[in-house]
Amino acid sequence: MNAGVVKSAAKNVVVIGTQWGDEGKGKVVDWLTDHAQGVVRFQGGHNAGHTLVIGGKKTALHLIPSGIMRPGVKCYIGNGVVLSPSKLLEEIRNLEASGVDVRSRLIISEGCPLILPFHSALDIAREAAKERKGVEKIGTTGRGIGPSYEDKIARRALRAQDLRYPERFAEKLKELLDYHNFVLQNYLHAAPIDFQTVYDEAMQQAEELKPMLADVSSLLYKAHCAGEKLLFEGAQGTLLDIDHGTYPFVTSSNCVAGNAAAGSGVGPSMLHYVLGITKAYTTRVGSGPFPTELPIDEDGSVGYHLSTVGAERGTTTGRARRCGWFDAAALKRSIQINGVTGLCITKLDVLDKLPTLKLCTGYELDGQVVDIFPYGAEEAARCKPIYEELPGWDNSTVGVKTFEALPANAQRYLNRIEEVVGVPIAMVSTGPDREETIVRTHPYL
Repeated sequence: MNAGVVKSAAKNVVVIGTQWGDEGKGKVVDWLTDHAQGVVRFQGGHNAGHTLVIGGKKTALHLIPSGIMRPGVKCYIGNGVVLSPSKLLEEIRNLEASGVDVRSRLIISEGCPLILPFHSALDIAREAAKERKGVEKIGTTGRGIGPSYEDKIARRALRAQDLRYPERFAEKLKELLDYHNFVLQNYLHAAPIDFQTVYDEAMQQAEELKPMLADVSSLLYKAHCAGEKLLFEGAQGTLLDIDHGTYPFVTSSNCVAGNAAAGSGVGPSMLHYVLGITKAYTTRVGSGPFPTELPIDEDGSVGYHLSTVGAERGTTTGRARRCGWFDAAALKRSIQINGVTGLCITKLDVLDKLPTLKLCTGYELDGQVVDIFPYGAEEAARCKPIYEELPGWDNSTVGVKTFEALPANAQRYLNRIEEVVGVPIAMVSTGPDREETIVRTHPYL
């Protein structure tokens, strides 16, 4: 059969975060891979993190797609991901120590730009320089993500395919280090990075990585034509998107659904359903505007409740997340940008026992009422939330398996979110475990 003819009705789903990341995408991706033959990560780096809870056991992933926890599922790292060889191998070894088969199922795009030690050195030195000058920091993870993407856009990046050719790698590395060491020493007043150390380490890592390198774009196309279902897994969240987020307090990649195509090398017509993951309240890590933010350091306050009951600390950095009420106006922006088909509401159980809930339906901005999140950090920082109050519920929602079994006020809360944003809620997560999930509309069925 011609490889370009689809054998059977293949359906592909894109999972994206609709807030500032940390929405619980990992659990949802893991759950959906029961119906998928391949999971594709298409942007970001090891600044992202997914915590999965399967049978009560926690697993933290940063680069490897969440589908790795499902035996037999292929996992692809697309060209849109910036790849740290050292962190990827560390993650592989940790999973293998737990008995997970990784290397036979993990496929890495040859086009991935590499994150090398000088990228994280630049990242850390820049944030330190801002602090010395009294300028607000971006709040990066310090993992070299931004500097690596800069090299990609400047067309000077070392890519995964360069690991195959030691002489070519050395030549490119020398030129790249000359440039970055000049900046580190003369502009950022930081220590330079040694060429030989970086080169030797990279060549050692190359021996382990080369068997996993492949033309991911072609493999995904062939899988699609063979009728395999694919799941495209985003990192971070829409409001951290480099183009559409709260710039400059954003990440360095496109987190939106459309980038699933460019970041993995597939055509847009191969993307059929966009599932937007949305926390039942709102959180943010790092600097930047956050209209519905609540103080989290007052014992007994709503912010403290969300922070502690929700265990709101970053999977990758351990940083405390800022917490606030649900922002439907921000969600509208994400729905618009991503073309969201259906929503998955996570962490509903964190709202249990709160007597009253607030839902932000819009903002007062410069004397005008707006019902959608504005572009840019400066405008968002001037937004004053307009709230609608809803009654809370006393009964626990933990582990509830059907929508009808939820407390009446929890149902009203979710129904009101649907009404305000205009997109149906397809799924609800009622706990961290894979089985604690309500399904109203299955994205694959």
